[in-house]
Amino acid sequence: MSSEVELEPHNTATATATVKRQKYNHYHNRNKSLLPGLPDDIAHICLSLVPPSTLYSVCHSWRRLIYSPSFPPFLSIYGIFLSTKAVDQASNHSRSIEFSCFEPISCKWLSLPPPPEPPLQFLFHHPSFISWKLPIQSVSVAENLVLLAATADQFLPALSRPLIFNPLSQQWTYGPPFAAPRRWCVAGASHGVVYVASGIGSHYNIELARSVEKWDLKNINNNYLRSRSWKWEKIGGLKDGKFSREAIDAIGWRGKLCMVNVKGDAAKEGKIYDVKTDLWSEMPEGMLVGWRGPAASMDEETIYVVDESKGVLRKYDSDRDMWVEIVVDDRLKRAQQTVAAGGKVCVLCGNGGGIFVVDVALQPPKLWVVNIPAGFEAVNIHILPRMSHTVH
Repeated sequence: MSSEVELEPHNTATATATVKRQKYNHYHNRNKSLLPGLPDDIAHICLSLVPPSTLYSVCHSWRRLIYSPSFPPFLSIYGIFLSTKAVDQASNHSRSIEFSCFEPISCKWLSLPPPPEPPLQFLFHHPSFISWKLPIQSVSVAENLVLLAATADQFLPALSRPLIFNPLSQQWTYGPPFAAPRRWCVAGASHGVVYVASGIGSHYNIELARSVEKWDLKNINNNYLRSRSWKWEKIGGLKDGKFSREAIDAIGWRGKLCMVNVKGDAAKEGKIYDVKTDLWSEMPEGMLVGWRGPAASMDEETIYVVDESKGVLRKYDSDRDMWVEIVVDDRLKRAQQTVAAGGKVCVLCGNGGGIFVVDVALQPPKLWVVNIPAGFEAVNIHILPRMSHTVH
């Protein structure tokens, strides 16, 4: 992946810069090479060191280059959406989901190719649970988007095996079948390995609520090895079923998975799983006390959490076992989800407030909002490499 991160929407150039680009475009279009006087392979290496937003503004051939499979992919925001069109609740509570990618250079939402048949139909709302959203759980791992759990009609697990989307190939594939399909479970990833724990199957079962499984994606690009080695492995279980109450994110951090069993400000229990020793331990007191909303880790090194009641973004200082304030903003209140990559923390705001982006690499941090596509409600967001596509 390119070290250049392009999650910030591209700004329109000034009139003077536009005139200069037009003059350059006229010259460049007559000279077919990427850089006059250089072979294209050398020019490709040189241009890969330039921010994609700069290349996008210069000419069409450079614009095509940054979306080609051979160019280092910059990061984009991926979203799982539900249509906000009225649904006949008396006859159909299930709704199909849509997948889109916010391409930050052109500032456009692009639709992903549809998943394999049959169409995904998930139960997201139900009259029996007033104002309660039935979760759709997904993770981003090894530069792939992986759907792990959701609810189908009759409150059954909707997925019998993971569904995977690779942005670079733009292809959907299936993962290995779950030993026991789940919903309302713990879902997370660390160093290319996906973990699921606890949750509920077709009905509550204490053995399932205590169980934990992992799946290593290391052979995802080799069809032969994938068919022989892809499987879910049972690992050290939980001591009880307290993590089956809600859909829980397990945050990968320094070779561990960190999780709490209840969202928001409620009293909660925190656990840490060591992926090397296969052992569980209690979460440090300071970490647990400040875990008051959706969390995410940056490169599995720094954990960020949003205090959803106060609208505060904080990061965890492990040396002092305390949370350090980064940003205070009312738009962060009622945050639904937090993701982090490439120096940016993206927060899915509540009540259709869009995606709040914080550039935590800058001091002071820079803030902006990415709007959700009209007519849709965001369920999950992720940060992954951009898709390759043809630019005309």
